[in-house]
Amino acid sequence: MSQVLTTIDADVEDLIVNVEDIITEDDTPMDNLFSEKQQRLLTEPLYSSWTVPAVDTQTEPRKFLAAANVGMFPSLYKPPLVPDMFLSLDVAVHQDWYEKRHRSYFFWEFGKPPEAVIEIVSNRKGNEAGSKLYDYARCGVIYYVIYDPTRQLSDEELRVFENHAGSFKRRADDFLPEVGLGLTLWEGTYEGQNSSWLRWCDAQGQVVLTGAEALLREAARTRHEAERATREAERAERLAAKLRALGEDPDLI
Repeated sequence: MSQVLTTIDADVEDLIVNVEDIITEDDTPMDNLFSEKQQRLLTEPLYSSWTVPAVDTQTEPRKFLAAANVGMFPSLYKPPLVPDMFLSLDVAVHQDWYEKRHRSYFFWEFGKPPEAVIEIVSNRKGNEAGSKLYDYARCGVIYYVIYDPTRQLSDEELRVFENHAGSFKRRADDFLPEVGLGLTLWEGTYEGQNSSWLRWCDAQGQVVLTGAEALLREAARTRHEAERATREAERAERLAAKLRALGEDPDLI
């Protein structure tokens, strides 16, 4: 038994040493302004307004990790995949996220691949419909989304694929059952820019709100309730006035 443990300890030590040699940040990405905003619109609302659907064995709220332009490492000895955005359920960032082995999405640290990956097409050089389609399927990602706002690769702006036995098949809809979310094209203004955006939505097509949208909705609800309370108070006062005019004391009725 001691020999087995010694071997395991040695393997773990070698793994940690190897991780220290991995380049997790190369400081080379250069994205366009639309893609940068779009990536945040796909991550921030999840943290502001979304709760992972409960499961039968749930004892506490489920965690998730949504990130943009973070390296995914399926294997220690292969280059990472760096999607524009990914979503992984039931995982959490390590408390010591400055440590090298916690700085990126190492599959062996998180114990699983992300459920969903989204690639935003900027040009024809990214190979989103070619090698990436194969690579993400091979490493176990369940859903792969190609968002092509300027239709560089096809006439379709949005395509959603699902993993079947190691290869992606096109979904007939844009809903991701294992995640409990769908994707929708939304016309509107985000951070002062009016455009068509890709957004998460629920099964009924309602978009997951950004933090700012959620605050505005709550403010509108509070204002509506205050206005209703004011109307009720005014109505009560009018009724009391009529009763007093009839010689009745409204406080006794």
